[in-house]
Amino acid sequence: MSLSAPTLLVQMNPTHQFKPVASKSRKTVRSSQCLEGRTSHSSKAVTVRTRTKPSRKQTRPQSSPVSLPCFRNTTILPPEFFQIDALDLAPRFLGKFLRRDDVVLQITEVEAYRPNDSACHGRFGVTARTAPVFGPGGHAYVYLCYGLHTMLNVVADKEGAGAAVLIHACAPVCGLETIQERRGQQTEKPILLTGPGKVGQALGITTEWSNHPLYTPGGLELLDGPEPDKILIGPRVGIEYALPEHVNALWRFAIAGSAWISAPKNTPRLS
Repeated sequence: MSLSAPTLLVQMNPTHQFKPVASKSRKTVRSSQCLEGRTSHSSKAVTVRTRTKPSRKQTRPQSSPVSLPCFRNTTILPPEFFQIDALDLAPRFLGKFLRRDDVVLQITEVEAYRPNDSACHGRFGVTARTAPVFGPGGHAYVYLCYGLHTMLNVVADKEGAGAAVLIHACAPVCGLETIQERRGQQTEKPILLTGPGKVGQALGITTEWSNHPLYTPGGLELLDGPEPDKILIGPRVGIEYALPEHVNALWRFAIAGSAWISAPKNTPRLS
C-alpha cells in the first residue's frame, strides 16, 4: 500500500481492528460560532484572518478563500488535490471539511475504492449509475444504498480510472440544528454522523449531486483542514461479497482518538 508521507504503516491483525498510523500534527480551526469539542483536536487552534471572497467566475480555484457562517478563510481544495490514487487520497481527507449551506462537517473516517477492486462500483464498467466514478477526480459520486441511504463518495484519480473515496463518518463543526433536523435526531452524540448514510442525510444531498465539482465555490465544497496527529487503518466494512484480498485490505482510515467513527465491531484500538 502506498500512502502520502509522513506515514508509518502497522501490520493488520486478524480481529479486523484499526491499527495506528503516525502522521504529522497540525492544528484545528476553532471559532466561537462553531461547535467546540467535536473535532479530534479541539484543544488546539489557528489564527483566522479575513480575506476578500473570490469572484464566482473562477472555475478552477487554486486554494480560493471562502466565507463560511462559522469560520472564515478556509480554502477550497483545488482539482489537482484529488487526481491521485484513491489509496493515497483517502487518508488525506481526514481532518478536511465538507460544507453545504450552513452545515460544515469535519471528515473523520473514509474508505478507498480503487480500479480493479472487486468492492468498487467501477467493476461494473460505465453505466448510468456508475458513470460519475469514471469522471475526473474531485467530483461527487452519490448513490443510494438499499434504495434508502445516500452515500457520498469523492471521485479520485484521473478521468477514466473508476476510483473513489467513500466518506464514512464525520464530526459536526457548524449547523448542528440543521444536521439534527435533517437526521431527525435531537442528539449531539456520535450516532448523529457515524455512518456514510448519516453523512449524506446531514448534508441534505441526493443522487442529483453526482458529478458536482467539489472544488468550486457554492453548493457542496471540500475545504482544507488540519492533518490528524495519528491515523488508524483497518479493513473496509460491508463488502463481504468482494474477493478475500479486497475484504482484508487495510483501505479504511480514521482519525485516532476521535469518537466520531462508525461500525462498533471495528472500533479502533491503539496497540
